[in-house]
Amino acid sequence: MATDPRRKPEQSRGANRARSAWREQAESYLTHHRKVARDSAQRLWHTPVASLMTWTVMGVALALPVALLLLLTSLQGVSAGWESSARVTAYIDLDVPLEQARELRGEMAADGRVASVELVDRDQALKEFRASSGLEDALDYLEENPLPHTLLVTPEESARSAEGVEALVRFMEGMEGVERVQVDLGWLQRLNAMTDLLARAVWALAILLAAAVVLVIGNTVRLSIESRRDEILVAKLVGGTDGFVRRPFLYTGAWFGLGGGVVALILLQLSLWWLSGPIERLAGLYRSDFSLNGLNFDGALALIIVAMLLGWLGAWVAVKRHLDDMEPGDIAGG
Repeated sequence: MATDPRRKPEQSRGANRARSAWREQAESYLTHHRKVARDSAQRLWHTPVASLMTWTVMGVALALPVALLLLLTSLQGVSAGWESSARVTAYIDLDVPLEQARELRGEMAADGRVASVELVDRDQALKEFRASSGLEDALDYLEENPLPHTLLVTPEESARSAEGVEALVRFMEGMEGVERVQVDLGWLQRLNAMTDLLARAVWALAILLAAAVVLVIGNTVRLSIESRRDEILVAKLVGGTDGFVRRPFLYTGAWFGLGGGVVALILLQLSLWWLSGPIERLAGLYRSDFSLNGLNFDGALALIIVAMLLGWLGAWVAVKRHLDDMEPGDIAGG
């Protein structure tokens, strides 16, 4: 069956018209979004005091949990250094000769949970004690060296938890020739418990403050909705969809979130600048390299995005609740 050659240009023109109509719709949609976003920003700009107060409240609510998370991260970095320096001390029986002590060191070093083992023989230990104690004359009256050979064991990183160290201690206590194993597990357990408690408290506070931000934005947008009630009812009367009516308020919430995120960043930088000097002096007194680290670019961008999402969510909740209660017939009743 022959095909009419005139149908191909007609099909091509129809496809072009469809693409052109779709392009016009997309351009119209984006243009309306730009206009609504610009108008929403201008409304906030025309009420600077109220907008600044809302931004400040959001900034404080966002900066507090972020500051605590930064502090927790810095503390975890320092505690990792403390854990890496933690060692288990094994005291060998006094009648064990040096050669057998070296065999014990090799046996311990072969264990997968051990990073390194240092042997301190009894003569070296007595020499170090004599130099550090200032009791040289009294030690000269000793008939024999009372100090045992000592093994200083550094656990592997995977075994530096309280449970891992306890298991390593039990293994070392079962070795022949080891008289006593000493390790301070209390500080490790307290450190881990405090870190976990602080982390959970920070996340709980962050959730509560995020809910507070949503409520603040929702209340602010609710007041804006009430002030524009007649405008909304007229828009719905002439056929405006809920999405069309909702859009300006969602942009308002996003702008509130953007401003709150910027204020939070400013507060964090000011707090870091104000506290960095005293913290460095205190760390220097304790010979520690502890320091507060601020947000990097990715962290700052994440904070801005989260703030805008919270603002958008607060606006959406407020608009969803109040638009459902508005009907075009309320104009006549008003």
